[in-house]
Amino acid sequence: MCPPRWPPRLQRSTPHAQRRILPRPTPYAPGCRPTVGRSRPPSRAHPSGADSRRRHDTTWDVGFASLEVARLTTVSSTDSIPRTPLPRGFWVIWTTVALDLVGFGIVAPILGRYAERFGANPFTVGLLFASFSLAQFVCSPLLGRLSDRVGRKPIILLSLFGTAIGSVITGAAGALWVLFLGRIIDGASGASVSVAQGAVSDIVEPKDRPRAFGLLGAAFGVGFVFGPALGALSALRGPHLPFYIAGAVAFINGCVAIVRLPETHQHRGPRHVGEKSVHSADLWRLVTVAFIAVAAFSGFEATFALLAERRFSLDEGGIAVVFVCIGVFLVVVQGGLIRPIGAKLGVRGSVSVGLALNAVGLLILAFAKEWAILIPALVLLTLGQGLTTPNFTAMVTEGVAPRQRGEALGFQQSGSALARVLGPALAGFLFHHAGIPTPYLVAAAMCGLGLATLSWRRRA
Repeated sequence: MCPPRWPPRLQRSTPHAQRRILPRPTPYAPGCRPTVGRSRPPSRAHPSGADSRRRHDTTWDVGFASLEVARLTTVSSTDSIPRTPLPRGFWVIWTTVALDLVGFGIVAPILGRYAERFGANPFTVGLLFASFSLAQFVCSPLLGRLSDRVGRKPIILLSLFGTAIGSVITGAAGALWVLFLGRIIDGASGASVSVAQGAVSDIVEPKDRPRAFGLLGAAFGVGFVFGPALGALSALRGPHLPFYIAGAVAFINGCVAIVRLPETHQHRGPRHVGEKSVHSADLWRLVTVAFIAVAAFSGFEATFALLAERRFSLDEGGIAVVFVCIGVFLVVVQGGLIRPIGAKLGVRGSVSVGLALNAVGLLILAFAKEWAILIPALVLLTLGQGLTTPNFTAMVTEGVAPRQRGEALGFQQSGSALARVLGPALAGFLFHHAGIPTPYLVAAAMCGLGLATLSWRRRA
């Protein structure tokens, strides 16, 4: 065993009274290698192991001995771990999704007023929005499963060009039924997001997926910040122009994707005989919790304009500013906060905290009558939603085989599409018949139910 000793230079240059030992020093004699701790191999200039003699935990207080500290300090164990760069193909996928959502953001805010030109009443406008989600509900699992067989890229291209066709039909509509046809085509081909999520899960390691899905979710914020602004400006030139622009964006996006979008799925082909079905009890439970969370948040989105008008006297412009702020904050949460929070809480813990924040935010919102109360409620809601959405997606991809991810994510998006139909309908009914606080109290209870379901899954 090698006896510890002081390096000769330090014994000569530093009095013993100026040494503080934190903890006991552990240098080694020449030729001896340390058996524990963090060390470097002996350099060529010091084949006898002099490098190891320099590495100790002694600190020096005063005088010229401080020069030795800079040279002899051990590398700290708290040094940050460098962030793993995402694959290059991820950013191509991200750009494709962001442009797709810009096109959706162009159409969504003006569709209701556009439908009124064809004699649609508020109920018909609601059905028009619901037709998109219902078509997505039916077709997303089918397109997701097809992406497991033929690859992600063909289905994303099908979705982009289908969106282009649906947008052009909507803009060229001369009757109400043609308007419905355009929205149904757009919804039926609206699996680009879930298939893109499958493509991301193909190329990103499991530990980095929450961060990647968070960045992909930030594309929603980008779409809903720039899309409505572009739609409002183009509508000044005529009511049909925004839909043509949305179609052009989708078409150009598809053409660029043909060249630049990589094929990420390496497990294409039919399902193996005896392979476990994707529709397992675990996936059903996750999709149920996601359905509850999306229904609660979409109910808030559908009725917040009414609450803002009645309690805070906000007009359309003020409400738009609030939603833009929510979108920007959502980009910040999903683009920058997912990684550090996920490192502390894990994927399931992040979902649980997100559901709890949603519940608290909705409870506060139910009784908010001043801005000092409204703003914290909106911050909690946005933070909670920003945590739940990407981590739900990560949980779904971790629970299935690689050749089943597209179908599983399509199944999840199908449930979310149904939630966006039923959630606003329930919230609007409660707002009208049971009073302003009721839909938010019910939504908070739904988030609590989702949290309980998720906790029960953990114990199972």
